[in-house]
Amino acid sequence: MNKAKQLRYDTAYLRMAKSWAKLSHCQRKQVGALIVRDDMIISDGYNGTPSGFDNCCENDLGETHWYVLHAEANAILKVAKSTNNAKGATLYLTLSPCKDCSKLILQAGIIRVVFIQLYKDDAGVRFLEAAGIEVEQIETIDE
Repeated sequence: MNKAKQLRYDTAYLRMAKSWAKLSHCQRKQVGALIVRDDMIISDGYNGTPSGFDNCCENDLGETHWYVLHAEANAILKVAKSTNNAKGATLYLTLSPCKDCSKLILQAGIIRVVFIQLYKDDAGVRFLEAAGIEVEQIETIDE
């Protein structure tokens, strides 16, 4: 795929991930994720509490509960429960992955990560780059 067409698709998927993030009940940060393979969305996710838990992501002090799942973890777990797999896929995120999620991304076989905003700790991005995964930030996506 040529660069202009790839950028068009990347920004479209990032816009969709941004819309998906709005489903999150988290107050501090809403993050969305899409996993795309062979031009098909095979999974999606947003940050939130595990199934069966109250949808409140933060405690009374505004701190995120330790058990809140990140958007990319939810998307990877969702694809793992399906008949699909993420080998060779691209992960689209509204926020770059943390170091814990970056390990899941590598193990899932995802080969490319595209995100909008850089997370405060770039260790996850650096880990993915060191592992040979293509990582790209696209900050400007038209609405």
